[in-house]
Amino acid sequence: QLAKLRVVFCEHGGSSNLVREYIKTGGIVQFATDNPTVEVEANLRNGKHPYIKAEYITGFSKQVCVKNESLERIQDVMSMLNNSSGRKISKIGNPVRTDTPSVQGVWTPMLDIADKSFEVKIIQG
Repeated sequence: QLAKLRVVFCEHGGSSNLVREYIKTGGIVQFATDNPTVEVEANLRNGKHPYIKAEYITGFSKQVCVKNESLERIQDVMSMLNNSSGRKISKIGNPVRTDTPSVQGVWTPMLDIADKSFEVKIIQG
């Protein structure tokens, strides 16, 4: 769960233009009122590109660069960070490798054995 959302932007840089507009139009205030459990901060950091940093209750954090992004993209990034768990994306498991591949074969839609009979022999050796 998201604990803190920090929007960091430059006071006069061109890449922070739409982030400043998002803050001025009240988008960040609307996000804060819609999500009262999240602490929202807007920090000034002159001479650097803007980014949004999310800190989660679990201790994880994510940072997304929003330089020259549209207002819709900024809003999407904030909602994506709000809806994610903060954990790093990791691959779950590995493909199974075996020395004895399946003897069943590959199923195809052309395989029609529903009305066929088979003879089964048990060979003891």
